[in-house]
Amino acid sequence: MSSKISKANLRKELRWQRKERFALSEDDTWLHILNCAEFSDVTHIASYISYGVEPQTRDINERLRSEGRIVLVPRLLADKDLEWVQWNGENEPTGVAFTDLSKIGVAIIPALHVDAHGYRLGQGGGSYDRALPRLSAWKIALIHHGELTSETMPHEAHDQKVDAAATPGLVLRFN
Repeated sequence: MSSKISKANLRKELRWQRKERFALSEDDTWLHILNCAEFSDVTHIASYISYGVEPQTRDINERLRSEGRIVLVPRLLADKDLEWVQWNGENEPTGVAFTDLSKIGVAIIPALHVDAHGYRLGQGGGSYDRALPRLSAWKIALIHHGELTSETMPHEAHDQKVDAAATPGLVLRFN
C-alpha cells in the first residue's frame, strides 16, 4: 500500500474489495474475541451494530447481553461525533446517552483495514477518531481475512490507533 495514495481513494478501493470478497461470508464470526483476557471482569463494552459487509457483531453483542454485561453502541451526532447508548437488541441505537465512559473496559471498533502498527482505516467521517480518545478502554478492530496489512496505512496526527485487530480466526495485539 503506497503512502502516496489518498485515504479517500484507498477507502474506495478497499470498500470495493470487501464487497466483492465478503458478500457471501455471513457465516464468519468473531466470537473468539470474547476469550481474550481483556474481556474478563469487564461489565461495560462498547460495540457497534454492523451493516452490509462489515464484520458482523450481532452474535457478539447478544452473547455479551446474555452474560449480563452492558453493551453500548454508538449513535452519530450532527457534528459527526459519537455518543454511546445501551443496546436493546434493536437495529438502531435508541435511548439515553451513556455518559460514564470510564466504566467502558473494552471497545469493539469497525474498520476497513488495519496495519501492523494499529492504525485503522475507517469509513472516512472521523467519528471514531473523535470518540476513541475519550475511552480508556482496550480497543479492538474487527476486520475480515486479508484486511490486515504489514504496510503502513496512510494516517494523520488525529487518527487513533487500536490495541488489537481481529479476523474470524486471529487476534493480533499491537504494542
